Amino acid sequence: MAVPDLALNSGQTIPQLGFGVFKIDPAETADAVAEALEVGYRHIDTAEMYGNEKEVGEAVRASGLDRGEVFITSKLNNGYHRPDDARRAFDGTLEALGSNYVDLFLIHWPLPTLYGGDFVSTWHTLEEFYRDGRARSIGLSNFQVAHVQRVVDESEVVPAVNQIEVHPYLCNEEVRAANAEYGILTEAWSPLAKGRVLRDQTIGAIASRLSRTTAQVVLRWHVQRGDIIFPKSTTPIRMKENFEIFDFELEAEDIAAISTLDRGEPGRTGPNPDVFARVPR
Repeated sequence: MAVPDLALNSGQTIPQLGFGVFKIDPAETADAVAEALEVGYRHIDTAEMYGNEKEVGEAVRASGLDRGEVFITSKLNNGYHRPDDARRAFDGTLEALGSNYVDLFLIHWPLPTLYGGDFVSTWHTLEEFYRDGRARSIGLSNFQVAHVQRVVDESEVVPAVNQIEVHPYLCNEEVRAANAEYGILTEAWSPLAKGRVLRDQTIGAIASRLSRTTAQVVLRWHVQRGDIIFPKSTTPIRMKENFEIFDFELEAEDIAAISTLDRGEPGRTGPNPDVFARVPR
């Protein structure tokens, strides 16, 4: 089953479906990634904060796949926004992955109440990694509209992606629209709202009609809206089900019905990026 590749503004492409390793124990990560690669995933999303970059790299090398066949994303940890700290952290990411480049590197959180509100100098540091080729593409994560606008206005390189919380209970349309305005692709984290949407009656009715799981219907909703997704599961059968979303389509009425489930801010499952200020101790 072919996963579509989407064009990034960096000239690279990214598989629209990936495998996320958030909250997978490092001791279990290599096996989980190996299973995902066996299913057919070729896009792995990790982060310095997750503590499992090393195991992701090990799994990719052990798979026998060429490094260029697997798209790897990682993200800058919150404690390393100052330029010199970011440079050291990025070197650590490459060392942990066992690779001389990463396909996509993101600022994990804007942290607008920390570092004097300066995430732009952090972005300029990521531009260095992009220009020297060690990051094939660079982007943002959890940046709100005003944050995106500021980065675009004060920088030379437009972010390739903005990874934000998106699911039927938080459609996050304002940020998605801002991303689209600047040619930034939206990546949707928590695409299943930590499982909350899987019991929704509207989604369940669509899934029943199509003889699909509710997870497959929601993931297909994301895909048809043009977003990049990377659901997480350590269960092989779930990995396979999440991968099998490209042999059916939702009707326009289905997409609209799922979109009307949007609850706005009350639907958020994670922190609000405007106030989130956690750094590693």
